[in-house]
Amino acid sequence: MSKYEHDIIVPNSTSTESKKNQVAAMFDSIAHRYDFMNRFLSVGIDIGWRKKAIDCLKDIKPQKILDVATGTADVALMTEKMLKPLSIIGIDISDGMLEVGRKKIADSGVEKTIQLYNGDSAAIQYDDNSFDAVTVSFGVRNFEFLEKGLSEILRVLRPGGKLVVLEFSRPKNFFVKSFYNFYMKIISPNIAKMFSKNKNAYEYLDASIQKFPEGENFVAILNKVGFKNNINKSLSQGICSIYCGTK
Repeated sequence: MSKYEHDIIVPNSTSTESKKNQVAAMFDSIAHRYDFMNRFLSVGIDIGWRKKAIDCLKDIKPQKILDVATGTADVALMTEKMLKPLSIIGIDISDGMLEVGRKKIADSGVEKTIQLYNGDSAAIQYDDNSFDAVTVSFGVRNFEFLEKGLSEILRVLRPGGKLVVLEFSRPKNFFVKSFYNFYMKIISPNIAKMFSKNKNAYEYLDASIQKFPEGENFVAILNKVGFKNNINKSLSQGICSIYCGTK
């Protein structure tokens, strides 16, 4: 399988640890402030992005959903409210993020519908054709092996099932792009350092966005892996994108 530039972008370039282990440790270190930082740095716009992504699943009325790179379970919880499926399984490589997510699920009283487990996109521990839909919100950039992760998702989807990916992208408009780059390279890391004490995490965020094969390049990868009817939709002047594909 092909290697992509973002596959080798890591939080700490001097570390000998794998990308997977580095990313897990990074998210463990910021888990307690992750939700706050998301809302603060995006001025709450990320909530609308997630709703638009989940809306893409309404047409197939999925009853069993897998949320890959579930983090603190934001998308899993929002999906439960919007679609009312029978079951949502969330997997993530960060135990710290999962711990926060489980508390949110318990506080919402939906433990019977949503369960979270430590799990890796490159080796999803479920049978073929197990899920009606798979969601990945701001997680594909963190896959150590992009094609392997997408192939695993395709494997566990049932025929006719849908993948929805929500991911950052790079604005094309000159003025929006200029402000966006200044914000991501200067403002975001320094605010993150002030509140979460981990500036490197948000520097890694920008670096991984810059190298990610976005837009039609990502659609081409979905095609290559075997997804059909693949589309992408740009949000907020290109700051974010939704990708959909079907098995």
